[in-house]
This record gives sequence, C-alpha cells and structure tokens, in this order.
Amino acid sequence: MRQFCKISVAQYESDLLSVVNSLILSINETDLHFIKSGACNASCIRFSLVKLLRRSGYDAAVCATKWQGSGKVPGGDHEYVDVVNYNSSGTSERLIIDIDFRSHFEIARAVESYDRILNSLPVIYVGSLTRLEQFLQIMVEAARSSLKQNSMPLPPWRSLAYLLAKWQSPYQRRDEQNNGRTNFLDHKQCSEHLKRLQSLLQSEMEVKPIKIDNNRRRKAEQRRRHHL
Repeated sequence: MRQFCKISVAQYESDLLSVVNSLILSINETDLHFIKSGACNASCIRFSLVKLLRRSGYDAAVCATKWQGSGKVPGGDHEYVDVVNYNSSGTSERLIIDIDFRSHFEIARAVESYDRILNSLPVIYVGSLTRLEQFLQIMVEAARSSLKQNSMPLPPWRSLAYLLAKWQSPYQRRDEQNNGRTNFLDHKQCSEHLKRLQSLLQSEMEVKPIKIDNNRRRKAEQRRRHHL
C-alpha cells in the first residue's frame, strides 16, 4: 500500500483527472447513442468522453491497440483514451485515460490484502505511461503473491508483458465513432456500465476529501508539536 504513495502525480495530470471525473459524471444514458456494430464494450462511453474533452479544448482521442501473441504472451486488443498535452517548449506529452482501470487486475480467489490494494486503485486512471508502468509492476507482484497463497499460478493475461501490451502496442487514434447498427443489448450493458462507473466515482470523490482533511490535520498537529 505504501508503494502507491511514492508514485508522484504531476499537477497537469491531477487537474486532468478532476476534469475527466466531472465529465464522466455529466454523461447521460441518452448520450450513448453512437454504438459501433458488434460488441460495444463501453466504446460509446469513451467516445462520449472524448467529445466532451475536445469541446473543453483538449486534444483527446480514442486509441485502439491490437497485438499478436508471442511466446507466453497471448494476443489481444484494447481501447482507451489519450490526451496530448503540448508544452510551451514545443514538446508534447501523451497522457493515458483508462475508464475501467481496476478490471485489468481482477483475479480469482483474491486474498483480503489484494482486494484492499485493488480497491485503493483509482477508478479511472489518468496519467503518463511511465506512471502506469509503476502501477502495473506493483499489481502484478501483488497478484502473484495472492495467487501463490492459493497455490495458483499467475495467468498469462495478468502477466506484466500482457498488461504492458495493452497500452504500449501500436495504436490507431480516432476522435469520432463510426455509426453502426445499434444493438439494444450492447447499449443496455453500456448504460449499466456507465451507472456503475459513476457510482464508483462518486464514492471515490466522497472518500478523498476526508483523507485530505485528515492529512492536513495530521500535518498541523506535527507542526504544533515541533514548535512545542
């Protein structure tokens, strides 16, 4: 748990996270009408978020990755959002937004300590690839330890190489979704996904102010003792 505290967050990332959380909470079920043909898998939520981010002046897009299996790493595909931040020096930084972050680390028969770590992860990840890699390394080791206690091996789809492939593989960037046939079942699943995501976000945002206030009180008490 302490390891997470060491993963620093840049101010721009923190500000963007606040914006993303607010925009996700503002999305209505009726906004999820651009459904691609086939399984949507919350793609409509990502494109709705991108639309709102671009309206707010961000260079945002949905990124789709796909990779072939190699060795013990299975092939797969993934979809996430990115925002390109252009600095005054002329350089740019790419930030990753994953709206279903915790799902990447769910494992069978998780021990209590692993569940605590999993639930301490942000509901939505917003940050650099470098910081993302730090989270992945920590979670893979925690998953391996949890599974080992149940005499279970780490499955290939929870390995570090597989997880890295989701965000490090070559990607296609799109800011508009193709109109496809609307599948009512897919749309219903995405509506439920949105409600669940918003509920988790609201719970997270309610807890954070309490933690911040407690930290401030703790620091104030430490300063008071120091002066004594």
